[in-house]
Amino acid sequence: MSDLTPLTLDSTAHIIQVALTPVFLLSGIATLLNVFGARLARVADQAERVSGLLAGATELERGTMGRRLDRLRLRSLLLDAAVILAALAGVSTCGAVLTLFVGALRDATVASVLFGSFGAAILCTLCALVAFGVEVLLASRGVRDRVAQRRLDAEAGSEA
Repeated sequence: MSDLTPLTLDSTAHIIQVALTPVFLLSGIATLLNVFGARLARVADQAERVSGLLAGATELERGTMGRRLDRLRLRSLLLDAAVILAALAGVSTCGAVLTLFVGALRDATVASVLFGSFGAAILCTLCALVAFGVEVLLASRGVRDRVAQRRLDAEAGSEA
């Protein structure tokens, strides 16, 4: 049993400083969530635009648009995963901060809970960044494919 001793000003300031450190990670996670949300909005806009063009498209164009919609669906799934993982990282970071405060009052197995919470935050952030990286690669590949197709179309149009 540990006895509760009154906290001094210095020890209280130290606890607050240590607890604020993970808040910087939380700020970075919030920025990532903002980026992920903006990308998801762009994917949704593109999917809506392509879906709108699908009705009046020729058979060949429908095949191309169908593949484009499949790629946009995959990108949205990756962004969904990135958002969920980043949110879990934020929750884990908040858990780490709470553990630091509780640990100041009760010195039990706080170190293992803190290690787990902060470790989960880092792992979720890492996975969110990987999902985001894959989505960005898919997006850039799609841009290159469209440019190549337009170039082929332009060359075929000039030959006719």
